[in-house]
Amino acid sequence: VAYRETFTKEAKAQGKFVRQSGGKGQYGDVWIDFTPNEEGKGYEFEDAIVGGVVPREFIPSVDQGLQEAMKNGVLAGYPLIDVKAKLYDGSYHEVDSSEAAFKVAASFALKNAASKAGAVILEPIMKVQVTTPEEYLGDVMGSITARRGTMEGMEDRAGAKIINSFVPLSEMFGY
Repeated sequence: VAYRETFTKEAKAQGKFVRQSGGKGQYGDVWIDFTPNEEGKGYEFEDAIVGGVVPREFIPSVDQGLQEAMKNGVLAGYPLIDVKAKLYDGSYHEVDSSEAAFKVAASFALKNAASKAGAVILEPIMKVQVTTPEEYLGDVMGSITARRGTMEGMEDRAGAKIINSFVPLSEMFGY
């Protein structure tokens, strides 16, 4: 089943990656504003950096770091979709900043935003139409409800009942 993840509200988050290892270190610091995007619009990245607080050469690395982190999601490992990310602040180090450090910082910002942004798992929902004799109506409705289904309506047709409902795909296996 193809699950996805998305954000339900806006969240600003910092991602900071600092590592010192005797020689040249690693340093990247970003502030990103995450907002839900329209359904089906996918991921959008906006560079809103003013005054060079994050040098131009590191901006694409922030975008790449976010895209790579989104492939693995923030909740259960499913791809994160329909999210806008606006890079609006950060800092760098003359010697220790690198593209790799800014990639990691961006992924940290995404993970830090997850709880504040109302991350949710999306699952495929199937429209299900069941035709049944009237005497089995209660059993069929109970079966749909037990599978986390929601009834959308019922029609009569030649001594039978037609139940229209929506049921998660994962619950439909073996039905």
